[in-house]
Amino acid sequence: METNISIEIEEKTSVESKTSYRQIMKATTLFGGVQVFGILISIIRSKVVAILLGTTGMGVIGLYQSTLGLVQSITGMGLSTSAVRDISEANGTSDTKRIASAVKTLRHWVWATGLFGSITILSLAPFLSKWTFGNDDYTWAFIWLSVILFINAIDSGQTVLLQGMRRLKHLAMASLYGSVLGLFTSLPLYYFFGLQGIIPALIITALSTLGLDFYFAKKIPIEPIPQSLKHSYHAGMGMAKLGFVMMLSGFMLTLSSYIIYIFISNQGGVSEVGLYRAGWTITTQYTGLIFTAMGTDYFPRLAAINTDNAKLRTAVNQQAEIAILILGPMLIALIGFIPLIVQLLYTSEFMPITGMIKWTMLGMLFKAASWAMAFTIVAKGDNRLFIITETIGNILMIILNVVFYILFGLNGIGISFAVNYLVYFLLVYLLVRNKYEISYHPIFWRILLIQNLFVLTAFTLSLIPSSILTYILAGLLMIAAGIYSLKELNRRLDLRKYINKGNDYANRSN
Repeated sequence: METNISIEIEEKTSVESKTSYRQIMKATTLFGGVQVFGILISIIRSKVVAILLGTTGMGVIGLYQSTLGLVQSITGMGLSTSAVRDISEANGTSDTKRIASAVKTLRHWVWATGLFGSITILSLAPFLSKWTFGNDDYTWAFIWLSVILFINAIDSGQTVLLQGMRRLKHLAMASLYGSVLGLFTSLPLYYFFGLQGIIPALIITALSTLGLDFYFAKKIPIEPIPQSLKHSYHAGMGMAKLGFVMMLSGFMLTLSSYIIYIFISNQGGVSEVGLYRAGWTITTQYTGLIFTAMGTDYFPRLAAINTDNAKLRTAVNQQAEIAILILGPMLIALIGFIPLIVQLLYTSEFMPITGMIKWTMLGMLFKAASWAMAFTIVAKGDNRLFIITETIGNILMIILNVVFYILFGLNGIGISFAVNYLVYFLLVYLLVRNKYEISYHPIFWRILLIQNLFVLTAFTLSLIPSSILTYILAGLLMIAAGIYSLKELNRRLDLRKYINKGNDYANRSN
């Protein structure tokens, strides 16, 4: 058995394989660098917001954004994902007219969906206020949210273009500069206007993001072609059909998030929603570099090879291995040092979220493994299988969130996350393996097992009453996990050569 594994390792780490691993790693580090900078910005923003607005302000922002996300997930038709597939395929042909037509079609569709979404929120503003807050005091706030939805829809067209054309450096730069602009425009509004500054801050942030994405998207040379709205309508129907499926998935995900926001608000109040949002922000931000890279680089690569199952199998395994190896030490750090992180990011008022975050970290490895596999379904455009997996996953998440919150409070949300992604991972893996004959290699399973043992050990150590001892042991465990990950990464990447050529990928992205 050990001999077979060694042979497989040698086969997987050939020159061609190392090149693929390096492409994955470079995309991850590119967006990882942006994510780290975003975290630093977030530390400042979250700390100030926590002081100026408290848990109530956090809760109001969370309710606004969850409602906006719910409407946008329906009216946006899933174009932010399905259109990436069309743009990527057109870009792969190097046919300038086909690329120009795909871009024109995308722009017409995002304008239409943006207007539709804005009109929807305008029409439902009084009802959204009552459903979300229990009164109509926030009607005007939701009217202004319709403006944000339209801006976001137009912006999605710019980000899809950057992503589909693989201008990853520009996409990263837009995100980087957007973080800075969002910080310096929103904090003064919170300082001078308190809760009343939330809506203006959200609008200005949305405009800043659109401006930056538009600036970088204009750098892409697109051949100008005449194309009628009627032609765009028919040309975009394939994109819209897949987008409709993506919309249903996004709607179910956003609906489940909206339900838990409203449920927590009714059960524990707006302050409890603020705690939940703060905890969820930490978990998504600090693991976001992996999942951002998957969405921006990994998915377009899969879309380009979606008809070749052998290539897909290799790409899935490589992406999953890199993701798990990077995530392991990060999760240990979050579990072991989360009390310090919460104190740094927020205030002592937010300490109840530490348990929720620890439990959530137990499910992150399974989330990464399931995402790597689930993206093959989207890349192939298999609408039926995608709907099945997403429906089951989201229904399960809603049920688990409600049940575990009732039983264990905020900690139950973290337990629900871990259980949900373990089940979802097994479901997606079995379905994809049986339908496409795409499965994980023994090497991946070994890495997943070892990293889970590290994470479970960190979770157990975090239960020790002595914080100093916990921090020491967590630090040692993080070092051990880091050494293991570096060893495995070096086997795949040849890290010395990778580091020496670290800027090549960013330069080629221009």
